[in-house]
Amino acid sequence: MPFNEEDRDYWVSKACDMLDRAGIVIREDERASMEIADFKLSGDFFPTIGMEIVVYENNERYCAKELIMFPGQICPEHMHPSVDGQTGKQETFRCRWGEVYLHVPGEPTLDPKGMVPPGKESSFSIWHEIILRPGDQFTLVPETWHWFQGGPEGAIVSEFSSTSRDENDVFTDQEIWREKNTIG
Repeated sequence: MPFNEEDRDYWVSKACDMLDRAGIVIREDERASMEIADFKLSGDFFPTIGMEIVVYENNERYCAKELIMFPGQICPEHMHPSVDGQTGKQETFRCRWGEVYLHVPGEPTLDPKGMVPPGKESSFSIWHEIILRPGDQFTLVPETWHWFQGGPEGAIVSEFSSTSRDENDVFTDQEIWREKNTIG
């Protein structure tokens, strides 16, 4: 069920509070266009699965975003495939505030901090965990399965990437889908 305007205003306000605490300034037009990514799951899963996104720029060559994640909030397992002969998105995550648990292919971490919500265990298969703290960054090559989660205080992550075509992302959870993120 889509968010109504009151719900959207509440989550945008919470995300802006986090940005303020981190000293990250966004303009009023960026606040107004902030995406509340609920991944089209039922409202029962937001804010557990979801995130808030400020897109600074997304054009035919590159993209820059802020990803705001509340405590424990998850961006679900997915990858960015090649589309129409164009290589999938390559992205660099740089933690600006808080802590984020990034899961990528590799040897499973013995005691990961990242936790998935009950009922969604089968939608998460990547368990090599990299913990990013302010100033840490990690680059994902195209077509790499990954998921990430905000730490105990949440996280703000700057994403620098090739063109973002979120509507083409492939998720392990077949209930999830993304809407087109307009380029321009």
